[in-house]
Amino acid sequence: MTLPHPTADQITLSNVLVALGDPTRLAIVGYLARRAGRPTMCLNFTDFGSKTNISYHLAKLREAGITRTEVSGTSRLITLRRDDLDIRFPGLLDSIITAAVDLPMVKKIEDAEEEALAQGEAR
Repeated sequence: MTLPHPTADQITLSNVLVALGDPTRLAIVGYLARRAGRPTMCLNFTDFGSKTNISYHLAKLREAGITRTEVSGTSRLITLRRDDLDIRFPGLLDSIITAAVDLPMVKKIEDAEEEALAQGEAR
């Protein structure tokens, strides 16, 4: 199964800005940026809201051309489309990421991951 994504030429500034106008989507982008290109599963975002809500936000980011979603069995792997966005709008993503990586929602999910790792190591 393949999900539809806009081509690089179809990514518009207005769609990108509208998608990033939501704090949850902005936090998702900040979190993905901190992961430095490593694919992230949808379940990593459940601290941001319900599964239905996160699915909605991830679809909006994908439809705007900000993220790429790869289907892997029953999982979805999410990555930023950094190269496409940098070509279309040089410097825009870097400016957005600078603001997004320090959002409290991003810190919350990173703290939860660190706690889960620490508990796993303690066993």
